[in-house]
Amino acid sequence: MSSVQGALGPLFLLILLGALLGWRRLPGGDFWVQMERLIYFLLFPAMLVSTLATADVSQVPVGRVAIVLLGAIAGFAVALWWARPALGLDAAAFTSVFQGALRFNTYVGVAGAAALHGNAGATVAAVAVALMVPVVNVLCVACFIAAGTLGPSSLAKSFAALTRNPLILACLIGIALNLSGLGLPGWSEQAVGLLGRAALPLGLVAVGVALRPRALARLDRGVWSANLVKLVLMPALVLALAWLTGLDPVSRDVALLFAALPTATSAYILARQLGGDAELMAALITGQTLLAMLSLPAWLALTG
Repeated sequence: MSSVQGALGPLFLLILLGALLGWRRLPGGDFWVQMERLIYFLLFPAMLVSTLATADVSQVPVGRVAIVLLGAIAGFAVALWWARPALGLDAAAFTSVFQGALRFNTYVGVAGAAALHGNAGATVAAVAVALMVPVVNVLCVACFIAAGTLGPSSLAKSFAALTRNPLILACLIGIALNLSGLGLPGWSEQAVGLLGRAALPLGLVAVGVALRPRALARLDRGVWSANLVKLVLMPALVLALAWLTGLDPVSRDVALLFAALPTATSAYILARQLGGDAELMAALITGQTLLAMLSLPAWLALTG
């Protein structure tokens, strides 16, 4: 447990630092809005390209990792739609619960995997991102469509945005460079690597800045449902599947980490743009991020 806390503790401190900066509004203006755009569109894609282009992906059991993570995501996506009548939520609230249960905070996941298992953990995390980001994004947009919150005029724009998603494109570029044998030639490896290293600390601080403590006052059925799936049931299922499929310790830990992550801060923007319950989304993002500081170490301690 102490080694897990030692790996994740500094990450949580950076998130809390971001929360303090957000509360004090330092720096002022739209600094953090622009910083988050820089991280999302440049720094984090650079980290994914750098990792995937140069990693020995053959050492990662990609098929079994996909079965474990995507199987759990698909299972809970179906379960949530099946349980929708029992939840008694309106369409907007249900889409936010759906996002809160399935989306994951990529910055915390990659930083945590690297802190736990170094380069090996970062490589498995990059593979997990490449597998999960396209699937989760398609499922969430499909949820908005099926729930009826997304107008027909926005349908084409939403799917077009998926094709321009910088994380999806970065994964495709990194995998293509790896499979082609080109890697990152010359100085490009060092340059892209340096950009990528800036992504995680800045990304974690930005996660803290995005927290909305006032949203914690909302404690309704939607909050409890999403938190139960995201922080308890999802990691439990992934851990069981990891044991059943015989994942190695590094892949198992990273899969469990990604399953137990709090939901992504970008889910708030999607909820606001596509007709979701933005206030509920803010409550889920803030609550899950704070609760994960306790639940993540606890889940990882189970694996020894």
